[in-house]
Amino acid sequence: MHELALPLLIGLIIVALAFDFLNGLHDAANSIATVVATRLLKPVHAVAFAAVFNFAAYFLTIAFPALHKVADTIGQGLIDKNFITPAVVFGALVGAMFWNVVTWLKGIPSSSSHALVGGMIGSGVAHAGLTGVKWTGLNKTLIAIVLSPTIGMILAMLVMLITSWLFMRATSRTAERSFRMLHLVSSGAYSLSHGLNDAQKTMGIITVLLYSTGYLHGEFHVPHWVAISCYIAIALGTLSGGWKIIETMGSRITKLSQHQGFSASLAGSIVLFGASVLGIPVSTTHTITGAVIGAGTARRASAVRWGVAGNVITAWIITIPASAAVGALFYALTLLF
Repeated sequence: MHELALPLLIGLIIVALAFDFLNGLHDAANSIATVVATRLLKPVHAVAFAAVFNFAAYFLTIAFPALHKVADTIGQGLIDKNFITPAVVFGALVGAMFWNVVTWLKGIPSSSSHALVGGMIGSGVAHAGLTGVKWTGLNKTLIAIVLSPTIGMILAMLVMLITSWLFMRATSRTAERSFRMLHLVSSGAYSLSHGLNDAQKTMGIITVLLYSTGYLHGEFHVPHWVAISCYIAIALGTLSGGWKIIETMGSRITKLSQHQGFSASLAGSIVLFGASVLGIPVSTTHTITGAVIGAGTARRASAVRWGVAGNVITAWIITIPASAAVGALFYALTLLF
């Protein structure tokens, strides 16, 4: 157990919630890009819609407590919880926040989840070396980097194919009206799954901080007040929007119809709900990007701006190393004070 004065503990929790807010701000594009790009909702209405469903994930976890497995993975599945100190948590959070701010200013839809994973790994290795790394949890997360967008892309193409067949005899007006309604429902489901998976990452950080400092007694579990605080923070961040990233996600990769928007949102929500059940801290950004590309490709491959998609993928590749380096640097700085 590592001693930490209560004011410093509160300060670190505030930093963690600030990351959660920034996560929502950065990832607002994930939830609303398709409804904004297709003009199903106005941007201001879209962020409010997404924020409500982000917070609604809290009630889903009350009904199904097992859905908090992602918090367990972040809190004790990447770095052995016995090696985690307040300095490690600080380094991890700053590393992740630094990368989020850089990519937000550049309008790059990088992964807040993997920025946090990178920050945790970099800071944890700087403290305890490679012996502190729990390779099973890390490998599961790294594999998801490849699988989540791939599965999202394939599912979106399948949804496009199946629904095209189902609406084959419908008039264009009937199909458009139906897909507008379905798109709104699928977007709500995606925002719900986004809040469920992403808010838990900050829950895991705060919980392991409480555990390492002796403020959490008994088995490793997420306290009720931590859960509701994280859902509120990410919902407020989503409400603030991330307009540059929304533009990249919603229109620069490919132009979407209501049919494509519905297919992308539905595919993304299936992947995220599945990942939450399995306890995998999957990237919501990677998932919806893959689904958007899949929905665009289902019409024709030339509809996707592959140059923009390539730049997004490049950002994905360097996210974990970059945030890990910053996390390690800020952990080292704590040793000077």
